Amino acid sequence: MAIFTPPKAAKFLNPGTIALTIIVIAVLIFLFTSFYIVDQTEEAIVTRFGRYSTTTGPGLHYKLPFGIDKQYIVNVKSVQTEQFGFRTLTSGISATYSGNAIESTMLTGDLNIVTVEWIIQYRIVDPMAWTFNVNERSRTIRDVSRSAINMLVGDRAIMDIMGPERSAIEAAGAEFMNETFRGYGLGIDVIAVKLQNIDPPQGVQEAFDDVNKAEQDMNRLINEGQQVYNEEIPRARGERERLIQEAQGYAAERVNKAIGDVARFNAVFEEYRRAPEVTRQRLYYEMIEEVFKDDKDTVIIDRQFNNFLPLRNLGGSASEGGR
Repeated sequence: MAIFTPPKAAKFLNPGTIALTIIVIAVLIFLFTSFYIVDQTEEAIVTRFGRYSTTTGPGLHYKLPFGIDKQYIVNVKSVQTEQFGFRTLTSGISATYSGNAIESTMLTGDLNIVTVEWIIQYRIVDPMAWTFNVNERSRTIRDVSRSAINMLVGDRAIMDIMGPERSAIEAAGAEFMNETFRGYGLGIDVIAVKLQNIDPPQGVQEAFDDVNKAEQDMNRLINEGQQVYNEEIPRARGERERLIQEAQGYAAERVNKAIGDVARFNAVFEEYRRAPEVTRQRLYYEMIEEVFKDDKDTVIIDRQFNNFLPLRNLGGSASEGGR
């Protein structure tokens, strides 16, 4: 029985058309499997028959086609982030999150239960190690990070975790993770570990709030004391300088007066040495003048002067009698 072949089908099934189609497909496969593009933030690890061949940087590159060479693109510039205890569902101003109690619930060193959320940021520094040394890279990163934070939280009291030890946990966590990842040959460097939310039990939260309030009151009192100090110390220093200057002025005045008295005494003594009687008489008169300089009612007369009539006293008595 004869088989009927439509004219168009016969045209497409002729050997020339089939060969051309195969050639076109082979060329397309060759082109698609011979070139690859590496972005500015990436490097490519190239293998040949499954073994490492070379590492290429950004740009358009050629490789052997048909699966002989394979490239593994690795982002070596961007900082990558892993979230623990929560997941970001939508980002932006109205970001939404979902919790993960299995990751975030931990036991502290003083046997309190606390919920800790954190992130780690890392960069791939050895693309070859990142590509070949560890199979489940993301799971390894998450397991090591959870182990580190659980260990550090378990060594501390809950009040320390929420307060002064927070930054210490972050630094120690990054150091522990980097040491572990280097031991695994993972090829990454942990840049930062950041604790996000730390939620203690209700009673502990109230105690922590009390501690925070006490610290705020302490800081307020310290600031008030510092303000009083800044006001009083300059005033006290000014008063001190004034008293010092007054004392120095008084001391200078007394010294100068003493020097003058000494000079006067020396001058008098020199005169006395030359003429003792005359000097003694002059000093006596000066002393009498000094004693009675403010006394207007005293009259000094010679005691041998017997013919003196005290008219001044009579004037006083007459006035009194008239009154």
